[in-house]
Amino acid sequence: MNQNNNQQGQQINIELGEKEAEGIYSNLAIITHSPAEFIIDFTRIVPGVPKAKVYARIITTPQHAKMLLKALKDNIDKYEKRFGEISIDTPADQHFGFVPPINEKVN
Repeated sequence: MNQNNNQQGQQINIELGEKEAEGIYSNLAIITHSPAEFIIDFTRIVPGVPKAKVYARIITTPQHAKMLLKALKDNIDKYEKRFGEISIDTPADQHFGFVPPINEKVN
């Protein structure tokens, strides 16, 4: 058996602590990057409150960030196949929550 087959069959035991199992609600993510890493800060904003606190920060490599993107897309596709399309249409003046990137035409 070669090393690749050996790695694919390897099982990882993941421990989930009680505090982590509760989860953290976030409705805004701030993403920054450098040549070596992506940083994702998960925050929660509330209407009328001018301050937002970072509740979790994930620092990862560009390769893992791209793998996360693909995993999220795969899971969203499966979700929408089962439950229907997720709508993200919001009024243009509403700046609350996760904001998708604006598609700009490049000439």
